[in-house]
Amino acid sequence: MQKYIQQLNEAQQAPVLQKDGPMMIIAGAGSGKTRVLTMRIAYLMSLGVDAFNILALTFTNKAAREMKKRISDIVGSNEAKNLWMGTFHSVFAKILRIEAERLGYPSNFTIYDTQDSVRLISAIIKEMQLDKDIYKPKQVYSRISSYKNSLITVKAYFNNPELQEADAMSKKPRMGEIYNNYVDRCFKSGAMDFDDLLLKTNELLNRFPDVLSKYQDRFRYILVDEYQDTNHSQYLIVKALSDRFQNICVVGDDAQSIYAFRGANIGNILNFQKDYENVKTYRLEQNYRSTKHIVEAANSVIDKNKTKLDKIVWTANDFGPKIKVHRSLTDAEEGRFVSSEIFEQKLRSQLHNGQFAILYRTNAQSRAIEDALRKKDIPYRIYGGLSFYQRKEIKDVLAYLRLVINPKDEEALVRVINYPHRGIGDTTVEKLTVAANHYKRSIFEIMEHIDKIDLKLNSGTKAKLQDFVTMIKSFQVIDQNQDAFYLAEHVTKKTGLVQELKKDGTPEGIARIENIEELLNGIKDFIEGQKEIDGARGALSEFLEDVALATDLDKDTGDDDRVALMTIHLAKGLEFPYVFIVGLEEDLFPSAMSLNTRSELEEERRLFYVALTRAEHQAYLTYAQSRYRWGKLTDCEPSRFIEEINDEHLEYINPAETSGYRYKPMIDVDIFGDIDKSKLRLSKPVSGTPPKYITDNEPKPNSAIRKLKPINSNTPAQQAGTEVNKLNIGNIVMHERFGKGTVVNLEGIGGDRKAEIKFDVGGLKKLLLRFAKLDIIG
Repeated sequence: MQKYIQQLNEAQQAPVLQKDGPMMIIAGAGSGKTRVLTMRIAYLMSLGVDAFNILALTFTNKAAREMKKRISDIVGSNEAKNLWMGTFHSVFAKILRIEAERLGYPSNFTIYDTQDSVRLISAIIKEMQLDKDIYKPKQVYSRISSYKNSLITVKAYFNNPELQEADAMSKKPRMGEIYNNYVDRCFKSGAMDFDDLLLKTNELLNRFPDVLSKYQDRFRYILVDEYQDTNHSQYLIVKALSDRFQNICVVGDDAQSIYAFRGANIGNILNFQKDYENVKTYRLEQNYRSTKHIVEAANSVIDKNKTKLDKIVWTANDFGPKIKVHRSLTDAEEGRFVSSEIFEQKLRSQLHNGQFAILYRTNAQSRAIEDALRKKDIPYRIYGGLSFYQRKEIKDVLAYLRLVINPKDEEALVRVINYPHRGIGDTTVEKLTVAANHYKRSIFEIMEHIDKIDLKLNSGTKAKLQDFVTMIKSFQVIDQNQDAFYLAEHVTKKTGLVQELKKDGTPEGIARIENIEELLNGIKDFIEGQKEIDGARGALSEFLEDVALATDLDKDTGDDDRVALMTIHLAKGLEFPYVFIVGLEEDLFPSAMSLNTRSELEEERRLFYVALTRAEHQAYLTYAQSRYRWGKLTDCEPSRFIEEINDEHLEYINPAETSGYRYKPMIDVDIFGDIDKSKLRLSKPVSGTPPKYITDNEPKPNSAIRKLKPINSNTPAQQAGTEVNKLNIGNIVMHERFGKGTVVNLEGIGGDRKAEIKFDVGGLKKLLLRFAKLDIIG
């Protein structure tokens, strides 16, 4: 037995050593499934299976790169290069480029991202003179996406009266026309969107039996990671490709199926044994990632689901600390607790920022967390925010580069035809668009023959259009002989993009130039990386495909020492020593939109299971008693998921508050004295008002005053702040609410002493020191 296989436990070795036949590996969280997949591929290659005959499908490029690197370490990089390994979309894009002409597409077709698709749909809705408040472009795009993932083509749509009736009922009777126009425009532009990469692969394999036979013969061993997250379209492709040899190995965990909202079908893994005969099932149940408290707490929650495969996840790790539960008054206080806990843990245990992650159900929750982290000077990175490649200046450069590869790309052309300004106005573009639709040609083709078509354009405008065409064609000549970096650098200069941004002069304009510089750096890095890939030359087409298929989590920022902020959906497949799961309130998590059916609630529970099992050492669950929603402060109640965890795994950080919230006073309550109701009497009720307590007419001059305690150095309020008596101008302080600041002035004496502090975030504040909660840190 090879040495690398001896590193595995018995449960992991069994699926690695089985060579042929259909098999399912049910892999619990943290059970080493990536390792098993990697070892299995390496083992198949050691048995003489050609790397070209192995297809491995993952859900992120990052996972594919990590697996390929591990395999390279075992079998050597030359052989590992020959593996067909990557995401569904990247592998199928590769197949589609090879076979594109079968479907009438150019092999250099453009891949539209979501933003491109929404812009095109918006333009179609405008041309059709439809109401954008009814036909909202993002909603229309989402609807079309769901059609494609369910294999509902335009033809299938018009053959389905129920679908048409459903759209009519939702006041969108022309949905089918928009869908038809969108598909036509994409085809005419030589473009596919993300969903087309699956839909067109299905079309290719079903319409052309010889193509299916070719790839069935090539992919004799197929491995699919995260099988529980496959949608119907992906399922059918895998089924078709594996049908001849049936050497298919799927790996997944039904407890981590969390993508139903984008078409993932948990039934694919639940019914796998019905799709193939003599399926061997293996279970990886030992968790190597998390402590016993975390593993058993996660089990106690997921056990409440009725739809699941049988498995018992366990760990040999220590119990570790209990899961900490914290209740806050508001979401702002929740943010302050999280930032303070990270700050203290870093100091106490010498930890790095990169060891912490904050997970939330919706992106909107990040605001309060961000505010609190900034005030504590804790660097962070938001995953899933505005991606680098979605920034305007980057999209502009990429649009020019896309035109070089595919001049038919109308979205790219319309974006940059008059940017920087070259005197080609909207009216001219509209005339070109109408002509392109009339002649069933691309806008670029119309511009190429502008002298032969009467568009009633003056000679000056025609000359500008011809200059634009000439410029793009000159870039195409350079592309034949130079790599992507040389061409991109030339494009940014020749088009005038950088000069245009230099005119700005504002900090924002400078930042945009820096972003373009960073893009060029990224292209340079990409070219260096391509040198390792057999047959790659660092061409522009290779770079654009890499960008189009990349996800936010695939990008390396070069600075890992930041607290990670992300939605739980994005955290799938990641792990961190310390994890904060925030906003654990009913109607937020579980989401109010997921409480209509049992299947929706069970998906939310699986989402919580995924969140909790990201933690290696310590998990925190936090919730607020009130939270702003749509500008209104609403009362919240704790999530049912907290109650579903067995109590022995939980530690309430504020146990006194578990039965009801109690404000923690900043001053000693004794200063107010006692209320002696024997000295009070009820007033006579007056019409319309209830009776109330009033004092006797006879004055009691010192009765209340004697109860008051003078504010001096012995009161708890002053004891808590004795450190502030040592405060000097120039000291660096930390405030619970305002964060870090510098003392710039002091005035007053004793209990009236005040400090003027310039905070890094929030500016100048004057604080009364006997009440201020300040820590002197420098």
